[in-house]
Order: sequence, then C-alpha cells, then structure tokens
Amino acid sequence: MLDIQKIREDFPILHQNINEKPLVYFDNAATSQKPTIVIDAIAEYYNTINSNIHRGVHTLSQKATDAYELSRQKIQHFINAKHSHEVIFTRGTTESINLVAAGFSQLLKKDDEIIISYLEHHSNIVPWQMACEKSGAVLKVIPMNEKGELLMDEFDNLLSEKTKIVAVNHISNSLGTINPISAIIQKAKVVGAAVLIDGAQATPHLKVDVQLLDCDFYCASAHKMYGPTGIGFLYGKEEWLEKLPAYQGGGEMIASVTFEKTAYADLPHKFEAGTPNIADGIVFGTAIDYLNSIGIQKIAAYEHELLLYGTEKLAQIEGIKFYGTAKNKTSVISFNIGNIHPYDIGSIVDKLGIAVRTGHHCTQPIMDFYKISGTIRASFAFYNTKEEIDLLVEALQKARLMLS
Repeated sequence: MLDIQKIREDFPILHQNINEKPLVYFDNAATSQKPTIVIDAIAEYYNTINSNIHRGVHTLSQKATDAYELSRQKIQHFINAKHSHEVIFTRGTTESINLVAAGFSQLLKKDDEIIISYLEHHSNIVPWQMACEKSGAVLKVIPMNEKGELLMDEFDNLLSEKTKIVAVNHISNSLGTINPISAIIQKAKVVGAAVLIDGAQATPHLKVDVQLLDCDFYCASAHKMYGPTGIGFLYGKEEWLEKLPAYQGGGEMIASVTFEKTAYADLPHKFEAGTPNIADGIVFGTAIDYLNSIGIQKIAAYEHELLLYGTEKLAQIEGIKFYGTAKNKTSVISFNIGNIHPYDIGSIVDKLGIAVRTGHHCTQPIMDFYKISGTIRASFAFYNTKEEIDLLVEALQKARLMLS
C-alpha cells in the first residue's frame, strides 16, 4: 500500500489554495506535478556542475557529461532497452515522432502505406500526414467503436505488404484506453512493417518493456513522468536508428566535417545535434529514480482504484455521459454533463479550486467521432485521493445546477 499523505508531502505545489480553496489537481494527463527532489535537482545542476557536455576535458564538463549519460542509462533500464545508445534525448514525444516520421519520409516510396489509429493525439497524426505529402505514401486509419476501443479486425484488413510503419499510442490521452499494442506489434511484424509506439501516457502508469514488446520505436516525455518539461526520449532499435537519416545537422552529431562531405557520429549522437537540454536531461533521471522508489506496479494498482472510485461517484451525477468506456483503461475519465459546454463547467470548478482539462485534448478526430466539440477530462495521479474525487463530484453538482 502507498502512503498517499506522505507522498503528497513530496509535491509542494499541492499545498496551496486556488481561489481560496485547496488545490485539487486533476490535469495529470496534460502534465504531472514535480516532487521536491526533482525541483531541487535542477538547482543543484546549475549551482554545482553547469557546463557543456561531451566536448570538454575540464572537470565540470566531465561531471556534467557523466550525469547526462547516467540519465540515459536510467531511461534504458526503465524501459528495458538493450543498449543505452538506443535511447535518444529529444524535447519530448512530439519531437520523437517527428524525428522518425521525417526519416521515413525519405525512405518511403509512392503508394507505400502508413497505419495510425483513430485514437491518436495530433502529434501522432500530423507528422505522418507530412511524411505522406513528401513521399507519396498513403495514410490508413484503424477505426474505433463507441467504447473507444480499436477495431482489430479492421486493422487486419488494413495490413498488407505495402504497410511500412504502424504508429499508435499505448494509451489514449483523451479516453484512457489502453491499446492492445502487443497484438498490434505482432500483426505488423507479419507483413514486415516497423512499429512506433507513442508512450507519453503509458510511462507514468505502466511497466514498459520494449524488448518484450518488440516494438521498433517507443517515445515519451519527462513532464508526464513527474520530471521537467522540454525533455523526452526516443527509443529505437539499433538497426532502425542506423537506417534512418540524420534529423538535424550541426555540432555534436558529426564524426568529421569538410566542405566536401560530412560523416555522422555514432549512435546516439547522430540524432542529437547542438547543445542539448543538459539540466533537464540529467533531472529526467532523477524523476525516474523517484518513480522507481514508489514502484510502478504500486502506482498502477492505486490509480486503478481511483479510476473505479471516480467512475462510480461521477456516474451519480444527473445527465452525465462518459466517453471512453473501454474494458482496459487507465486513470482518465472523459465526460460531459447534459448539453452544458465543457468550458463552462471547467471554469466553474476552477473557481472551486479544482483543475480539470476541457476541450478536444488534441484529439479532434475522436471528438468528431462522438459528434461533440470536446469533453471534461479528469486524469488522476498517485498523489490524488478519493477525498479529492468527492470534492470534484460536489463541484460538478454545483456547476450543473448553476448552468442547467
């Protein structure tokens, strides 16, 4: 069992009032809050070892380099990658997907096919549309049902020898659906397609093992994992990272440069041009240490409790309609109440100190499927409590009465 009150002491931002009410933070799918150990680690870096990395022989540079590469190794072990050089630091999931999509746009031929799903965040739609525009490839989409689950029979029908890459999310950010990615990966392998998994919503909640999954690419963002913003990772199998062309040119990603020709550096530096986000890269490792200290399986079990409790309590609100009722889902609840606009409800509960997300959550195709403009989304983390869910229900009841 987790000691939730003790855990909450690790997060200073939670101990404040918003609009004269205690903060209830249910916007964790957008970004998680940061524990003191992460916040302090950022200051520690700048106070003690701030220096550019990989290039200096002086002591500070060597210390910073060691800390940065240690963080890469922590990510490697967290996702069970085979090699640390298969972990590329990026600005986050969006840049990771763009890196792969840009590379494939140079490898794809006219009429090759890319498969994504109806459940994707815009970050896993737009880069592939751009790749299709550049290469002449065709974009195919796995449809979904009313519960927010992918239609796997339809996926079978989409797969062919023309399929070159399948890119799907592990967990839907707007519905909480946990997709059957093991089955997706296995089916894609039969036709020889590569597979990219957007793990932005999965890494804070589930144990991820990229070798067991046998995916070719996996990506995530630190800021959803109780770490800093502006840093994330792309995992890629060594053979695929060797095949992909360099994403950006500049310093650090080269072995040698002449005016006639440039030779690229070995992995992972081939994809890490310029001075990186050193401080946040190092502190990403601190956030992973913190997650490991709590225990990802304990986190998953407790958050499932919150999901069940929250669903049961919210269901008591008159006129509520849930979106995303998949059998297998994580601690995200999307809903609307009657014909009330989600923004109006979000604004009122904010006055009562409660932070929820409203809108299309960068998943407009999902909203179009349901023929709605958006939803109210409450997303839970392991520092949330059942008492906070009760406060949300109470606030929503007040909002419904005011707006009906």
